[in-house]
Amino acid sequence: MSELTSMMNIGKEMERKLTSVGIDSPEKLIELGSKEAFMKLKQAYPNVCLVHLYTLEGAVHNIEYNCLPEDKRKELKEFSDFLKK
Repeated sequence: MSELTSMMNIGKEMERKLTSVGIDSPEKLIELGSKEAFMKLKQAYPNVCLVHLYTLEGAVHNIEYNCLPEDKRKELKEFSDFLKK
């Protein structure tokens, strides 16, 4: 099992949060996907924000979060906004 910090965009703090919600490996994060992982984080840490979702998406696809395509960023923002309702 690899460490989450070996993934793009995942630092120690994000690793700690992910591990606390049962996501303890890159394989689990990839299997769950960014949206499901974000929902788990949001339940445990209500202050996580859209940037966290972008970070997770970038990690899953091994790209810098600020290099996500505009259409993907829009989709993720809509998802995040939906969760706020």
